Order: sequence, then C-alpha cells, then structure tokens
Amino acid sequence: MATNLTSATDLPPLPAYTLVEASDTLAWLPDFYLSAIAPVVAYWVVSGIFHFIDVYDLFPKYRLHTPAEIAQRNRATRYEVFRDVIIQQIIQIGMAVVLGITDPPQLTGQEHYDVAVWATRIRLAQRALPPVLALLGINAATISKNMALTHPLLAGALAGGYYPSLSTSLDATDGALVPSFAIWELMVAKAIYYFIIPAVQFTIAVIVLDTWQYFLHRGMHMNKWLYTKFHSRHHRLYVPYAYGALYNHPFEGFLLDTLGAGVAYKVAGMSVKQGIVFFCCSTIKTVDDHCGYALPWDPLQHLTGNNATYHDIHHQSWGIKTNFSQPFFTFWDRILGTIWKGDTSLKYERSRINAANSLQAETEKISAKAQ
Repeated sequence: MATNLTSATDLPPLPAYTLVEASDTLAWLPDFYLSAIAPVVAYWVVSGIFHFIDVYDLFPKYRLHTPAEIAQRNRATRYEVFRDVIIQQIIQIGMAVVLGITDPPQLTGQEHYDVAVWATRIRLAQRALPPVLALLGINAATISKNMALTHPLLAGALAGGYYPSLSTSLDATDGALVPSFAIWELMVAKAIYYFIIPAVQFTIAVIVLDTWQYFLHRGMHMNKWLYTKFHSRHHRLYVPYAYGALYNHPFEGFLLDTLGAGVAYKVAGMSVKQGIVFFCCSTIKTVDDHCGYALPWDPLQHLTGNNATYHDIHHQSWGIKTNFSQPFFTFWDRILGTIWKGDTSLKYERSRINAANSLQAETEKISAKAQ
C-alpha cells in the first residue's frame, strides 16, 4: 500500500522570535510584589465578606453553628486568632519573596514559536495515521486521493500530514515557497499551548498541594507530640469562622500551607502570573472551607466535596480523626478510608443545645451577681 509521508524538509519552518521582558499584570505594581500581596488581600476580602454575614447574622438558616456555639465552644479569642493569622501572613510574604528571587526572568515573545512547535508535533503525529489505518484494512492513500478536491484538509491528514495546496511565500525577494500549517493544526496547537498545558499545570499543583497537606495534616493528628505542640492550636476553634482559616502555630502554618503551596508551584512549573492565580485560589478555598456556612449559592462549596460542611466535621471532637483532606479535593480521605461516614445531624443538634444551655446558665449567673 502506498503512503504519502513528508520528510523533514516538508515541515513548515519555525518562526524566529525575540525575547523581551514580560509586562506586569498591573502596570503600577510589579508581579514580584503582587505575588506576595494578592493572596493576603484575597484572604481578608473574602474573610471580610463572611465576617459581615456573620456579625449581622444575614443567613441564619445556613449556619453550621449558632452564635452561642461560637461564644461557648471556641478556646481562642478573636484577637488571638487575628494576631496569629497576621504572623503567618508575614511568613507567607517572606516565602513569596524567596520564590520570586529564585524564579527565572519572566520573558515573552516566544509564544508564536512554541505554538508552531506544537503544530509541528501535530503534523508529525499525522504520519502515523496511514499505517494505523492500514492495520484496520483501510487504504488511507486512496481515500485521501478521492477527497482531495472536496475535503483537502481531511485528505491531507489521511495522507499523513501532506498538504500540497498549503504553501506560503518565505521571502518576497526570491519568491521561495515553503509549506505552512493547516488552520486546524494551528487551532489545536493554540488550544494545547494556551489552555490544556496551563490546566495540566494547575491540576498538578492542586494534586501536589492536596497530597502534601493530607499526609502532614494526618501526621499532626497521629503523632501526639506534633498535635500537642503544634496542631492543637488550630483546633482551639471548634467552631471555625472565615478569618480563622490560617489560625495556626507559626511553624505548622509555614510547613503545611506556605511551604506546601510553594512546592506545588515549583513542581507544576508555573509562571509568576499562574502562581498568583493559584495562590489566590488556594487561599480563597481555605477561607471558604472555614467560613461556617453551607451557602447554596456559593460555587466553591459545590465544585468538590471538600467544603465548609466537610471540613467542619474535622473540627468537632467526634470527627477529629477524619476528613483530613484540604483544601481542594477529598481523594486521599476516600482512598485511605479516613472520610467521615454516618449521619451528623444529631451530633450538631446536641452541640447547639449544650451551647445554648451553657450560655443561658452563664447569663443567669451574671444577672444574679448584678442583683
């Protein structure tokens, strides 16, 4: 069976390019500083929204806990939480500076070249099509020849990436013609370069961060010394609220959150701009997981099973050895059997009643002393 295979000289030439320094996301603020500041700003903006909802009790029916529970069950004051979060964010900013210093220079100008490289790979991949079809008893060359006039692009693909009708002038002075890419090849190449590769990088970063946090988080609970020395501070909040999301011992906060996100960023090979998006997304997701509300219109609570309701179980005394996954997905809990199973409604109702009774008793005691 005859096949049409192109040689290396039949491939479209790769365009020349000149690298220049990439522009910053914001004209008035270098990305070096934006990568350090943006997650902190995102943290307090989203926390502020939930705090406003909390203070004015705007959606009481969607609360996971009552105000009485917040007052009676938590073992850390609002000031202590705020102070420790600020400390962690100072450490976080320092880590962002280190990442920024170690990042390579952010350059641009190579995009068209990289797209052409992917288009070349697509062209070369088409060379495997005729022999593969031959294994199925299909004569690709004959089919290609029959549809060359009516469907030239499809005919070219069936011929193994041979598009004789696609040529362009290389140089106006000598009029030399060289092959060019088909429109569909460039479209697929651009989709790969601008969408698929960044999506894969983001997915890798999410998996790395979830894996990092799951095993270190679980280890903090399994080792009595680690829990008592470090992680128990976070669990002083039996009733989590939004701006308490990063309430941790400084060492734990650096190890689990800050270093984990930095490792994920480096492993995924993200650019600075991608990193800004990733850090902000992980920050917002962490805040949302601690918000204390099961809001039906909150998209983050429906994207994955790892949401405020899921993580709140982990903060209860009866669920503390389950639901370790954070901040994005729950696959490690499911794989390793640490996901909470069973109904929680009666346990939550008992907590509400006990907190209400305790608050009432405390109020009556204060009133009796005042008389």
